[in-house]
Amino acid sequence: MARYRDPLTKDLFSWQPPKVGVGYSEDVIGRGRLDNKIARLIAQALRDARDDGQSRADIARALSAYLGRSVSEAMLNKWSSEGSEEHRIPLDAFIGLVHATGARDLLGFVPGEFGLTVIENQYAELIEERLLDDHIEEMQARKQVLSARRKSRR
Repeated sequence: MARYRDPLTKDLFSWQPPKVGVGYSEDVIGRGRLDNKIARLIAQALRDARDDGQSRADIARALSAYLGRSVSEAMLNKWSSEGSEEHRIPLDAFIGLVHATGARDLLGFVPGEFGLTVIENQYAELIEERLLDDHIEEMQARKQVLSARRKSRR
């Protein structure tokens, strides 16, 4: 006999922790040359923006307004193409792309290349608090060792 599952009851095992770090996964970034990785990231950000209802023309207009210079849809296409070797996105346009698309996951790429992680501001204080707790525990353990040594000499 099949068990009836209440559709209003949440599955306890389906919970996923919130994403703390900002960035795309390795399967999006892929392997290979740095310029190819950057092109794949830009292409993914543009696909995500398209899924959210933004066309490349909309993004090009927003980028142009943000940067104060003309950015065309063709430039976006070149920046997102792994085969277009002579067209790479400048840093200011990369920042503008994050602004125009809202793709904050792009921000995790550069620090990720150096083994670092970008986190949301709301988690920074929590991490600092945990580090302080660890330091306090370490100091308390050290104090107990010193106290035990002093008492054993009496």
